[in-house]
Amino acid sequence: MPGENLSRDEARERAALLSVEEYEVSLDLRSAVGGTDTGTGPRTFRSVTTIRFRSSEPGATSFADLVAPAVTAVSLNGRDLDPGAVFDGTRILLEDLAEDNELVVDAQCAYSRTGEGMHRFVDPEDGEVYLYTQYEPADARRVFANFEQPDLKAPFRFEVRAPEGWVVWSNGVGELTDGVWRFAETKPISTYITAVVAGPYHYVTDTYERVLDDGTRLEIPLGALCRKGLARYFDADDVFLVTKQGLDFFHEHFDYPYPFGKYDQAFVPEYNLGAMENPGCVTFREEYIFRGNVTQASYERRANVILHEMAHMWFGDLVTMVWWDNLWLKESFADFMGAFSLVEATRFTNGWVTFANNRKAWAYRADQLPSTHPVTADIRDLEDAKLNFDGITYAKGAAVLKQLVAYAGRDAFLEGARRYFKRHAYGNTRLGDLLAALEETSGRDMTAWSRSWLQTAGVNSLTPQVLLDEEGRVAELAVLQEAAESHPELRPHRVAVGLYRREGADGPDGAAGSGPLVRYARAEVDVDGPRTVVGELAGADAPELVLVNDDDLTYCKIRFDEGSLDTLRAHLGDLTDPLARALCWSALWNLTRDALMPARDFVDLVLRFAGRESDIGVLQTLHAWANSALTFYAAPGWRETGGRLLAEGALRELRSAAPGSQHQLTWARFLAAVATGEGDLRLLSGLLAGTEKIDGLEVDQELRWAFLEPLAAHGVADEDALAAELARDDTASGKRHQVRCLAARPSAAVKAQAWAAVVESDALSNALVEATISGFAQPSHRELSAPYTSKYFDVIERVWEERSIQIGMDVVRGLFPSLQDSSGTVAAADAWLASHGEAAPALRRLVLEARDDLARALRGQACDGGVAG
Repeated sequence: MPGENLSRDEARERAALLSVEEYEVSLDLRSAVGGTDTGTGPRTFRSVTTIRFRSSEPGATSFADLVAPAVTAVSLNGRDLDPGAVFDGTRILLEDLAEDNELVVDAQCAYSRTGEGMHRFVDPEDGEVYLYTQYEPADARRVFANFEQPDLKAPFRFEVRAPEGWVVWSNGVGELTDGVWRFAETKPISTYITAVVAGPYHYVTDTYERVLDDGTRLEIPLGALCRKGLARYFDADDVFLVTKQGLDFFHEHFDYPYPFGKYDQAFVPEYNLGAMENPGCVTFREEYIFRGNVTQASYERRANVILHEMAHMWFGDLVTMVWWDNLWLKESFADFMGAFSLVEATRFTNGWVTFANNRKAWAYRADQLPSTHPVTADIRDLEDAKLNFDGITYAKGAAVLKQLVAYAGRDAFLEGARRYFKRHAYGNTRLGDLLAALEETSGRDMTAWSRSWLQTAGVNSLTPQVLLDEEGRVAELAVLQEAAESHPELRPHRVAVGLYRREGADGPDGAAGSGPLVRYARAEVDVDGPRTVVGELAGADAPELVLVNDDDLTYCKIRFDEGSLDTLRAHLGDLTDPLARALCWSALWNLTRDALMPARDFVDLVLRFAGRESDIGVLQTLHAWANSALTFYAAPGWRETGGRLLAEGALRELRSAAPGSQHQLTWARFLAAVATGEGDLRLLSGLLAGTEKIDGLEVDQELRWAFLEPLAAHGVADEDALAAELARDDTASGKRHQVRCLAARPSAAVKAQAWAAVVESDALSNALVEATISGFAQPSHRELSAPYTSKYFDVIERVWEERSIQIGMDVVRGLFPSLQDSSGTVAAADAWLASHGEAAPALRRLVLEARDDLARALRGQACDGGVAG
């Protein structure tokens, strides 16, 4: 990635000098089809860009951004410039600027196979070619010349020449005239949210209508598109339903009509992200179109993403951060508003349960890494920005906003948002702009709140302390707040504290009941400082469980007193409230990751109580956590036993689940994830062959691939079997599955081939790189992958320098030797960090994070080993 970075200081200097009036971009994409890729250079397309802009200092020097194999011509204010003299591969030098300027750049830009820029995909099923763009944070410069920073907004006009029979979409409404697609001019937007999608996509339309408060009628054309090969699976009606529900919600609460005309949603192949909020042309990964049976959790996740991206139309597109250090101004809000609207406007009314159990787990992990940062991060350059699309910017920021709603009040929060939109429409903002609006509407001092929650890093732990009187009632209940030594900030928390006990008295002296575990008392309190007394709960009956942060109002790690922990060990499944249960599971998982609970104890809890979990999303998360507990946190000597216990439990629950239910499907997938024994593998083979049957379980194509991976990893399914399965499912999805299964086979030659395909070659697309890495890293193949520890540290700097940042991130993260769980691997990482102090900061961060995860795993293994015997 040499020469492609842009620093914050450079962007600040350029923004002070330039203001952009408009872009005209002409792309000729007819080269996307026909011909063959020779391997001697990238396939290219013609890109002609005209930029009209002003300079506050006539005579000054600046630069435009462009990453392209070749530039044919450059002219500035009618003066032809020598491309060889002004273009260095990433920047175009602009000298002697006038007050009013016109820059015209004619370039040959490259199609991408990494999901960055103009991605080109050839469908193996029918040979059709599909294109789409993905730019955030700074890859629009791979498609057209521009000023690639979010605070140089401008209107855009796109025109595109495409192969005959194709349809092209962009941010504005398009029309095909004389073989050219011409698109309506956009409102002023940033470069990174412009978009082009082109190809023989399957396209479905609908319309959203609403009467606004002033009596005018708002009509928004809706569209949804996917590859033709996925059309038979595309449930566009449900996509449109959620879309309309979201538009209703945001119009009711934001008091600012959707500002970008139409609303197309494109589900595209080989997409690196979940989705991207391009105004009027949102892009999603096509895996949100389900080829087989999935649970309601998958539909909920898709709905949440649809609403997250829709929230961006206001938070991020209409009002945009000045620079990436205020990325949270859009991502935290979109994450929060996605869950908020999901619960209040759609059928997924348990969305806050998913948020507490799943989304916040991402934040807790990120906030305990050595690379943790405040929600308002210090983003020095674009490489920093790329890595800060993380659990802090998204999930912690969203949790902090949920805390803010509890602190300032829902009405004040939404009114602050409304003022923020109207005040800064089509502009760029910083933290202070939002805080000013919230102070006006809430009457609270946002400065202190911001300093504690947005400008410091780390997560606090809250633990209940219960003192009982002689009669067995609560004499005093206090909440103890702690912070890590590395980030000692204690914060103000608005929390609810819930007291729980089992219903029904067992004896004359008021012993515990034997019924469901329910809440019988609750109090809200402002926790501030190391110890806060909850006076309202004094005199309450003695609790069996005290749940700090009941209802999940704040962002913290929940801890338990010994009595509460004993209750959960015995009666977690009796807890009736799904959110309270999810919070307890999350807290227990944090105890496991923090080496305060042995991994085998967590696995035991899952085996005893997960079968009673009603929320399917929570159940899927528990399966993932149990598998991680076994793989990373269990003592090595117990892994075989733990794996056998999990497989037995999964099979038991699979056979007892209601036929055809989503719980049955979830346990079937978990069995595939943990199967190692001969009997389990024989069952999976039989289910594939049709010689075994579990009543109600439909083994569709996606489930077939899920069963094939463990069979491949344990040497049961060979290359011929995988080739036969690909012939059965000769699609883009099938190819990804086959590549992953091929790399999962237990052979030194297979591992060498997979390593070479990812590390020594750039022939694979981003999706196949991801699939190969996933197959390579098998927990049962620790010995096979051991030789690659030293190789990893030998090659990562070269990979980072030579490959795109997305592929670099995939390789550095995915191939880190995390399964070589020994102090020697930690020492090897430390040695690399010590000897590569001048390596790219983003690369060092990735290695440091992986090293920290490994060190945490070793502490967990030591904790688990302490109970052995």
